[in-house]
Amino acid sequence: MNRTRTALRSTPALIAVSALALTGCGLTEDKASSDAKGAIAVKATDDACEVARAEAPAGTIEFTVTNKGSKVNEFYVYAEGDRIMGEVENISPGLTRTFHVQVAEPGTYETACKPGMVGQGIRAPFTVTGASAAPKTEDALLTDATASYQRYVNSQADAFLTETEKFVTLVKAKDVDGAKALYPTARSYWERIEPVAESFGDLDPKIDGREDVIDDGMEFTGYHRLERDLWKDGLQDDSDEIADQLLADTTTLVGLAKKVELNPLQLSNGSKALLDEIATGKITGEEERYSHTDLWDFQANFEGSKAAIATLRPYLAKNDPDLVATIDKRTKALETALEQHRTDDGWALYTDLSTSEVKELSDALDALSEEVAKVSSVVAQAK
Repeated sequence: MNRTRTALRSTPALIAVSALALTGCGLTEDKASSDAKGAIAVKATDDACEVARAEAPAGTIEFTVTNKGSKVNEFYVYAEGDRIMGEVENISPGLTRTFHVQVAEPGTYETACKPGMVGQGIRAPFTVTGASAAPKTEDALLTDATASYQRYVNSQADAFLTETEKFVTLVKAKDVDGAKALYPTARSYWERIEPVAESFGDLDPKIDGREDVIDDGMEFTGYHRLERDLWKDGLQDDSDEIADQLLADTTTLVGLAKKVELNPLQLSNGSKALLDEIATGKITGEEERYSHTDLWDFQANFEGSKAAIATLRPYLAKNDPDLVATIDKRTKALETALEQHRTDDGWALYTDLSTSEVKELSDALDALSEEVAKVSSVVAQAK
């Protein structure tokens, strides 16, 4: 998630499936089924989270989350240590979002709604029954897609560490102009694989938390704290310490991210999650509130989403060619809208965009997101 990085991710994740098993498969009418063998209906309001069934067998679990409240909501499935097994973001009032999450091991989990998309959420126990159902597939196209995307994650993680090392060196050398110039480029590697990168306990808010984390009892550290120092307050007495901690946390995160074992459903959900990241933070100008370099983040999230879809393309072309054609059309439209704001040194500042330009980007993003949301349903049908 890309708004307030909360303290709820308190324990580094076990190396397994995590945040790429996240977002939904579509926007639907409010027809969530509570049948014992069907999708599990969730009624989310501003002060309640009603889950129709509190257990399901290990394997792929489908939820349909209807927002009956007045605030934008989210829904999460957590394992022990607040390890995110699945999440669906940006559920506007009146909408239903459907998503699939792979929970391979039986045991006790938690569900949570987050009205207003902040805080620890309204939680309840959730039991996964039966025998282990490790997320395997016999489909060679999906096996190839997973291996390809794993290589992509590894390459982006390595580059993120390299660029963070450079950024920290510039900060500690008091080279403000150099650090400002590198800042959006270094962060782009994080943004391309954000659903994986943000899944390891407190590392996400420590590296990428915005100032709002203070409200959750956390220290404001990481990239956005240094963003504030560079663009607003000037380098502080503890900026070097913050920079050193950023590098240490990034080193730890990269080691974990490169050991994640992904499955095809995580790729499809992750592609949608990255578009949700744009919708809930970048398109609003909230992410880079001091530097206003949100379009760098926008482009990186978009690239990451396209990378996930690209690895799945052979499978999707075989199983739903019409969906591929529509995604291609919507992707081209968003690329065209975004390219209007490219500059000689990267992208226009968010504050330079007019209201109509932001709306154009938002409309194109929504159109693409609606189609990408359908990919998980196609992938979930694989044997």
